[in-house]
Amino acid sequence: MISIRSVSELFGGRKVQPERRSFKTYMVEAALLLLSAFFLSLAFPGFVFKDGLGFLVFFALIPLFAVIRNTKWSAVWLYGFIYGFVFFWIFNFWLSAFHPLANLLVQIIKGTEMILLFLALKAASSWAPKKFSFVIQALIWVAYSYLSQSWFAGYPYGTVAYALFRYTVLIQISDFSGIWLLNFMIVLPQAFLGQWFCSRFSKTKDCECESLVSEIKANRVVLGLYAVLFLFQLVYGIFSLSYWNRAEEDKSFSVATVQHNADSWAGGYNTYKTNFNNLKRLSLEAMQKNPDMIIWSETAFVPSVDWYTDYPYTGDGKGAVFDYLRAIQVLVDDFVEFGKSLGVPLLIGNPSGRLKEGFTEPYTKDGDWNKDDYNSVILFDNGQIAGQYLKQHLVPFTEHFPYENVFPSLYNLLKNNDYHWWKPGTEPVVFETSNGIKFSSPICFEDVFGYLCADFVNNGADLLINMTNDSWSGSVAAERQHMAMAVFRSVENRRTSVRGTNSGITCMITPSGKVEGEMEPFKMGWTIYNVPIYTSETYGKSVYTRISDSVAVGFTVLAFVSLGASLAYTLIKKKK
Repeated sequence: MISIRSVSELFGGRKVQPERRSFKTYMVEAALLLLSAFFLSLAFPGFVFKDGLGFLVFFALIPLFAVIRNTKWSAVWLYGFIYGFVFFWIFNFWLSAFHPLANLLVQIIKGTEMILLFLALKAASSWAPKKFSFVIQALIWVAYSYLSQSWFAGYPYGTVAYALFRYTVLIQISDFSGIWLLNFMIVLPQAFLGQWFCSRFSKTKDCECESLVSEIKANRVVLGLYAVLFLFQLVYGIFSLSYWNRAEEDKSFSVATVQHNADSWAGGYNTYKTNFNNLKRLSLEAMQKNPDMIIWSETAFVPSVDWYTDYPYTGDGKGAVFDYLRAIQVLVDDFVEFGKSLGVPLLIGNPSGRLKEGFTEPYTKDGDWNKDDYNSVILFDNGQIAGQYLKQHLVPFTEHFPYENVFPSLYNLLKNNDYHWWKPGTEPVVFETSNGIKFSSPICFEDVFGYLCADFVNNGADLLINMTNDSWSGSVAAERQHMAMAVFRSVENRRTSVRGTNSGITCMITPSGKVEGEMEPFKMGWTIYNVPIYTSETYGKSVYTRISDSVAVGFTVLAFVSLGASLAYTLIKKKK
């Protein structure tokens, strides 16, 4: 149990000199960081609270900033790794259902990223003048949030803004800045309060204050600007919600989503056949409501329709492999016949097969395929594939690992653990139905990246239909964390989103960020959504759609410039 006296000793006290740090001091600092990580995890959907306690995101980071300001450089890097490792261990507990290696990889990567974050935050608190240091720390946090999801292993889960997906008034500003300004608004007051909390108990030359009031007065210009910006955020949110709640759609589109709740790990002909029969049955039930389109989730139908249509297997080879090829060919032919008879477009997640470069024969003598695989969505209409989208942003390590030559040991380790590599697509495809509905289909976790959905809308999409399969997680929390991020894509681009999933969270999200018509997760069924369509011709494009993550780039540049200026300031001051 942490006593008030221990906390006082942690932050120096009136009689304790900073250079005389006890083992107990380090333990209390570590304990405060662990509490911060725990409460931050509670802000998001998780194993305790269905939708998380979003308000905690405004308080959970205060101990983190206080500890970073108070602790020594020699400890801050280790604290960063511990914080990142523990937070993602709690927050992403469901990753172990995918593979223990995936869980460990994420924790190590995020822990390593936070070493750099904590060092940068410490540099800001040590080098910058006190009245600017907390502002620079907030800039650094936003830069970290952006950069940490912009490289090969980019992983937006845990970004603080996403905890506020239910706070619709606060998130409306996302149509201008994406999640980035919201991140800044969440972090800045906590950096300030962390600085004050540290100063309240410490007596060092760069960490002095008598009261919170005096600290506010000393920073009244910055805090005043923050208050004005926060007031603008509230007013803008209220007016935006009012506008979009009254907005009249240009068109209405009736969509039936089929949630077949299949085991995503099970394979083989019998499984594919069973899933197909369930999908057919549920689709025919939904057809009684006369929808304009049927949606099946990511990889709902596994045999590649384009491959077996372009390269039908007609051989007479003997043995189990060739019997399998013939059975799969019949299954694909059955799908094509079903699609022809349905009478409405069918949008499905279905792997794509493309003949490998340099090969002329689709099948080897042993019955193997000479093909490259893509995670894709196909629009099947009028008895044929009317359009196809190939997933651009593949899941790192599990779907894509381009560093075979750089890290051969890791590549072989991943391959030996049954990870399957896909080829990435390159185009933000926009589908169009016969009645003029233009939509795009980000696949699975592609809808957690703002820039991708902005690309789709910039390319002409008036509707986003996400195709997801999170069933492997076995966790409603994992599915809700994913859905929470998808909410922002609708607000950012002011477009309706429909989520068609294997097992959840199947729902519709309005341009104001309201989640409607959630299907019960991990339960087979279907539902009809009357989807409002807001076109670019009538409503234009949002600022975010036009500029994408430019605000994040601006924050990142400001962070680096501010940190560099702070270093220069410190060096000049030392020379004097």
